[in-house]
Amino acid sequence: MNIYKKQPNTRLRFNLLTVLIYIIGIILILQLFNLQIINGATYREESNIRLTRESILYAARGDITDSSGNLLATVDLGYSAELYKTKSDNETLNQTILNIINVLEKNQEAYLDTLPIKINPYEFTIKDEEKLKTWKKKYKLDNNATAEDAFNYFKKRYEITNENIADARKIMGLRYRITTEGYSSTRSISIADNLSESSVSTFSERNELFGGLTIVTKASRTYPNGKLASHILGYIGKINGDEYGEKKKEGYLINDYIGRTGVEDLFEKYLKGTNGTRQLGMSVDGTITEEYTEDEAIQGSTLVLTIDANLQAVTEKALQDTIDGIRNGAYGKKYPATAGAIVVMNVRNGEVLAMASNPDYEPQLFANGISKEKFDEYKESDALYNVAISGTYAPGSTFKMLTAITALQEQKVGIKEKINDSGPYPLGHHPACWLYNQSRRTHGYLNVTDALKHSCNFFFYESGYRSGIEQIDRYAKYFGLGVKTGIELPNELAGTLASPEVAKQKGEAWSTAATLNTSIGQGYNAFTPIQMAKYVSTLVNGGERVTPTIIKNVKTSYGSEISKAEIQEHTKKILGNTNDDSENLEISQQYIDVILEGMKDVTSENGGTAYSVFKNFNFTIGGKTGSAQNDTRTDAWFVGFAPYNEPEIAIAVVVEGGGTGKYAAYAARDVIAQYFGMNEEDIIENVTARPYTEQQT
Repeated sequence: MNIYKKQPNTRLRFNLLTVLIYIIGIILILQLFNLQIINGATYREESNIRLTRESILYAARGDITDSSGNLLATVDLGYSAELYKTKSDNETLNQTILNIINVLEKNQEAYLDTLPIKINPYEFTIKDEEKLKTWKKKYKLDNNATAEDAFNYFKKRYEITNENIADARKIMGLRYRITTEGYSSTRSISIADNLSESSVSTFSERNELFGGLTIVTKASRTYPNGKLASHILGYIGKINGDEYGEKKKEGYLINDYIGRTGVEDLFEKYLKGTNGTRQLGMSVDGTITEEYTEDEAIQGSTLVLTIDANLQAVTEKALQDTIDGIRNGAYGKKYPATAGAIVVMNVRNGEVLAMASNPDYEPQLFANGISKEKFDEYKESDALYNVAISGTYAPGSTFKMLTAITALQEQKVGIKEKINDSGPYPLGHHPACWLYNQSRRTHGYLNVTDALKHSCNFFFYESGYRSGIEQIDRYAKYFGLGVKTGIELPNELAGTLASPEVAKQKGEAWSTAATLNTSIGQGYNAFTPIQMAKYVSTLVNGGERVTPTIIKNVKTSYGSEISKAEIQEHTKKILGNTNDDSENLEISQQYIDVILEGMKDVTSENGGTAYSVFKNFNFTIGGKTGSAQNDTRTDAWFVGFAPYNEPEIAIAVVVEGGGTGKYAAYAARDVIAQYFGMNEEDIIENVTARPYTEQQT
């Protein structure tokens, strides 16, 4: 009985459920009918005009700082205009381009135009006939086609209907870039960088006039200190078409900038950073409807250099002032000084504290797009040439410490032994000391310390002759002369160490005369300022060799540091440096001491070749002047260390065409004073004093 009583309730629930399912089905059918039949055309149209594009979030290039964190190269955030391809016809595209360019020109914004045709009057900007011929052939133009013919050809090709020639030329310029560089619905072409707020506002507020245009945030390279450390930093440049194919594999884009020289080039891998992505919702006419960030951009690593920005600034000024002073006769006789370099090095660890090369240049001009006229000016003046690591010069008398250490260590000359400067040397080509050539006087009997003080050529002729060229070369290589130092900069040169092998390569036979010339730093010898700084550092460091470096560390954007081993391996791979396999010479400290004493006397005792420069200095330093004949000019050298008792820094100065080594010492004096915090007003310079002239020192 109970079972039969429950049946009516069960049927009721079943019937209600069935009715509900029918109602839902009818609603779904009606909605589907509405979507596909009644409003189908409208929804299909909306679907067809919705596009999703991936936009790039450009990574900021890593900073470059000095050892104290002062910015030497950084980035400024700015806005750039980029154009994507849209489903528009030529007429719409041409009008869009004209709208964009009119805004840019109104706000005096720079944009790139590579079409080699000028109007009013018509002319080609390609002046080389062969290059112009190749260009015409590429675009199937007749070889006799004029610039006006070419203009009309591109006007027709791009379906430009504007009667105004100036407007047609604007459109044509960007259309030509699109042709040569390409763009798509997913890859943009860069129109302009560093947009003003006015342009950004116009592009954003009237988006419908600029279909396909996107405003992106970019970090542009800036050098806040002008020319400071330009040869160390180097500069960046835009990727060109020839190299893009290879760089594309490494994740670069056609509009990217890369390091061209200096640490900007060598450490490009770390400075570059990693781009992020942003998704853009766009209509078919290019109007942006929505956007969101998918992957954040990661800034490049920070490169920390060993240099001190303040010392670097003083070093560059001291070099410029000295070159100007030599040319103007401020120190005595005028000489046609043209260029030079200074390297300041920590004698204990080889860290470069300052490196100046003159003439120099503005890295910012390259970041902004340097003009051909300015680039040609830099090339003509050799301003892009880093004299400190690529300039090779005969060292003159600054090589005499090397000749002395060889003769002492090999026991060819005794510490207290005196050699008589008797006039012309009896062997070889019978050369005489500079003093004899000037006045027919001689230095008489001198020991090694006095010989360095007076820079007596005769003493070192005899020392070099006794030692022989093989031993001189052996010690020179140990001290890093004629060998690349491995400094973390591109384009370092090894220079030349005089030897019988070098003479043979030049088709000449080695002779006693060649050994004598080598002993005083002439002949085939040619070294870089960085090598000379290493040479002095090793000498005052008790003969313990140092490895020059300009990189303190590399810090990632996450705060970690790249290991020294990785940096060294990276540098070695890029530069092709090899390990120093020269034998380890254990130099006796007693021999080093007598040489350092001679260098002290050069700057602190009357008769020393740099005494007049340092006689009023606040403390004692060691130094050596050198004047090296090079064809029609005489290059000036000064190398030294400070302070004398506990050396901290070594310095090497060269002035091309500087005439006499004493003049180069003026630059060293100012740099040393800055390093030790001296009041430069207390350093008295007597520029009216009679100059102490030297020929080979």
